[in-house]
Amino acid sequence: MSLETLAEEFWTWRTATAPDSTDDLPRCERPRGWLPDWSPAAIAARAKVLAEFTAAHSALDLSGATVDVQVDGRLLGCALARVHWELELIRAWQRNPAFYLDQSLGPLYVILLAPPPFDAARAATVIALLRHVPVVLAQARENLGDHAGAAFARGALRVLSEADGSLDIAMTALRPFLPEPCAAELPEATRIASEAVTAYQEWLTERLPSWGEIDPVGPRALDYFLHRVALLPYTATQLREMGGQEWRRAIATEVTLRTRYRDAPEPPLPAGIEEFVAEQAAAEAAVREFAEQCGLLSQPDTLRRYRYAAMPPYLDPLSWLGVCDDLTGPSRRDDDAYRYVRAPHRDLPYFERAAAFDPRTQVVHEGVHAQQLAIGWQHDNPARRRFYDSAPNEGIAFYYEELTLLAGLFDEAPASAIFIANAMRLRALRVEVDLALAMGELTLEQAADRLAVAVPMDRETAGEEAVFFAGFPGQALSYQIGKLQVQDFLAAAHHTLGDRFDLRQFHDRLWREGNVPLALQRWELLGLRDQLDAADRLAEGATPSPPSL
Repeated sequence: MSLETLAEEFWTWRTATAPDSTDDLPRCERPRGWLPDWSPAAIAARAKVLAEFTAAHSALDLSGATVDVQVDGRLLGCALARVHWELELIRAWQRNPAFYLDQSLGPLYVILLAPPPFDAARAATVIALLRHVPVVLAQARENLGDHAGAAFARGALRVLSEADGSLDIAMTALRPFLPEPCAAELPEATRIASEAVTAYQEWLTERLPSWGEIDPVGPRALDYFLHRVALLPYTATQLREMGGQEWRRAIATEVTLRTRYRDAPEPPLPAGIEEFVAEQAAAEAAVREFAEQCGLLSQPDTLRRYRYAAMPPYLDPLSWLGVCDDLTGPSRRDDDAYRYVRAPHRDLPYFERAAAFDPRTQVVHEGVHAQQLAIGWQHDNPARRRFYDSAPNEGIAFYYEELTLLAGLFDEAPASAIFIANAMRLRALRVEVDLALAMGELTLEQAADRLAVAVPMDRETAGEEAVFFAGFPGQALSYQIGKLQVQDFLAAAHHTLGDRFDLRQFHDRLWREGNVPLALQRWELLGLRDQLDAADRLAEGATPSPPSL
């Protein structure tokens, strides 16, 4: 079997079997008629198919192939390693009750994120997903059994308590948007789903006393993720040192900016949602123009926009299910991406509050995701279009935040400049918290306290971050470490290419290849295998895994 055929078969399978997440970047377009299946039989089938793909991948001989083909082979190896990481190492399907909120209600939420209208096919999918909620939550009970972690269960119960009645409210608001006869079916389908969620909440409450605390994934499994999935060339100790150094640098940057702008008044908030949406549209256009004028990044008129829109009444009650944006997908790559927002006020959570005062603080991160995904989805290589790894994706967006700060985008916006520096503190601190949770050095409560005090940030956001980090080790550190890899890549390119180096061209390529681990990008563009070889050496002692090229 050729690499191209194997990759196509793998990604077709992965699209149907990948877990849903509250994060927006891993979302994928599902096959028509798809319904989530986390039955024991389905999980066993996943393991069997993974073993078959892994064996076929191991049998490939790409030693004489060109570097770009070898990179594609390594990409497939990383993707297979991620599935192994999910199924066998972090085992959210067996340990985390909140995982099944993502798998049961998450697909419904994703279907609702695209703007109206709701045609017959989309409306029918809503009904089918609602009726399927009891199936997934029954599978949850079977899989969790005696294995669930009490801290994860407490987190799920806290979310369910705060979201009580939200599904009924959301579906009542949705009904006028649906065509008949789906609108007529919606109340009964909603009742079925709501009763299943209530029963799951009651079951968790009953079982909670019998569950022990979370077992951390531990150093060997974490090493597997770092070096086989993410291809990071650093040990956990090095990552901690890197995060600490960036933490201190971020504090110095923030202190300097606060001193420089010590007499600057707080900016005003928009008067209402319409003004807020209009301000963001102007801010997005200004950021694009700034990138062009400074020679940072190409912004062709054909590149889709990143917009704000008023929060729909059927989404607002369900916003606890994930990032409230529609970054679209490969089949809608030219459609504008939307983030749904509420009327601005001073008591919004951390990131939303900054965006209320200045939408550019979100445009230079989430807007970068929207652009980078749209560009990546146009890649002529399907393996590059469909691969996902948080370190390059999040690293690029975080890198761009500071890049625009240094280039002067926020020179006339003191509060925004200070926020960018403060967010640098948060992303640096995430490295320590992520590693400490994975190693069992912090509890969820301690991690939340650390974030709330040291950034500082609101307790609600800090608690949500801690729970997410514990459930998905390695994701939180990807922002800071990915950013450092981008900067290292840039420095190496500038040194290697000399007079041929052009910052705009470097960034344009980086955005196009933005789904690819940076160790592979470095090899492909510059012929430097140093980071890839370092990752491979470190991987030798990691948890046994599927063989890779």
